[in-house]
Amino acid sequence: MRGLLLSLGIALVAASCSNPEVAPAAAPVAWDTVSGVSKGTLLRLDSAHATPWLSARPLDIWLPSTYNGKRKHAVLYMYDAQMLFDSKVTWNHQEWRVDEILDSLITSKAILPTIVVGLHNGGMMRNFEYFPQKPFNALKSTFSDSTMADIAMRYGSDSTFPVRSDLYLQYMVEGVKPLVDSTFAVYTDKGATAVAGSSMGGLMSMYAIGEYPDVFGAALCMSTHWPGGFSPNEEIPNAFQAYVAEYIRPERVGKIYFDYGTETLDGMYEPFQNAVNEVLLDNGFVSEGNWTTQKFPGAAHDEKSWAKRLHVPLTFAFAKQR
Repeated sequence: MRGLLLSLGIALVAASCSNPEVAPAAAPVAWDTVSGVSKGTLLRLDSAHATPWLSARPLDIWLPSTYNGKRKHAVLYMYDAQMLFDSKVTWNHQEWRVDEILDSLITSKAILPTIVVGLHNGGMMRNFEYFPQKPFNALKSTFSDSTMADIAMRYGSDSTFPVRSDLYLQYMVEGVKPLVDSTFAVYTDKGATAVAGSSMGGLMSMYAIGEYPDVFGAALCMSTHWPGGFSPNEEIPNAFQAYVAEYIRPERVGKIYFDYGTETLDGMYEPFQNAVNEVLLDNGFVSEGNWTTQKFPGAAHDEKSWAKRLHVPLTFAFAKQR
């Protein structure tokens, strides 16, 4: 793949040099093949692409075993790329098993052929990158400051960081998506473009489709962390519900999926999710239409649990139609 892209880049440069009316092509992007997946191919780009929006970080692309560079694929953008593919390198030795699950769904023709764009979080900046900006701005400053201070302390810092979720979405939409669309054989329309994540990544998936409904056609929000911080509260869930009421409406967005378990951190989510469900119904969504909320008794707040049910939201988003 790397040699192919380099050759393509050289050819484009040569063509532009021979024709003065053609602007010089940008330098080719060099992707490295990464080990750790048992199905398909995992490619990684170095950190330079993340600027000017975010701190330097890699970008991962997973291609299924059926990918040949000719047939177009749907695109799934997933948060927390560090946790998706290889339990040998994750902090808790768990993974989503994205390569195994997606490859199986694709080869069995249960879903559209799909590639995955793995979006890395910023480490100790993760909660600040994944806390939806508009709901955060709606909080009273005294409450938001104390919430962010609590998060910062738990991440090993004695000061707060600015919320960066709007910048993160700009990075996705203005930086990553054009790169993916121009490099790989993919559909570029929203009907074949989804975003997915869990916990704070679930919040960001909801926020992504709310802010960019013309870019993302489906949001898959697993174990959505409606409390926002580490302490039970009403202020943050209320702010999220207000955002859902205004922006997550059937006339604005495509498909939206929520779920939750009943164990560990997921055990506190049901009342918050039920309140969001009521907002969605008030907005005009019909359950099991373009929206569904699923409860998974016994499921915990971890990658093993998300892996066990990942096929459910993937089928919801990408059931074969093309």
